[in-house]
Amino acid sequence: MVQANDLDTGLPQTVIVLITSNIARKDHPSRVFIPLASSQAKGAGLLTDSIIMADNLATVLDKAIVNRLGQLADMKTVDATLRVTLAL
Repeated sequence: MVQANDLDTGLPQTVIVLITSNIARKDHPSRVFIPLASSQAKGAGLLTDSIIMADNLATVLDKAIVNRLGQLADMKTVDATLRVTLAL
């Protein structure tokens, strides 16, 4: 989930970002590489080296979210990539 925690739109939906294990996609200013050996990966529940792709956002219904792996303790790098993606 990349939306604000207190974002109350009145709709049962959540904004998410794609996470991939395809390491070939990592060299882009809208993406964050999280190596499996990092403390970030362990805290987020990631199972492999991962790329957070802030250039691939989706809004999904809450009922479509089956499970949550975890969350990043520090979202600063993801915030920066979202600013690149959204030209903020």
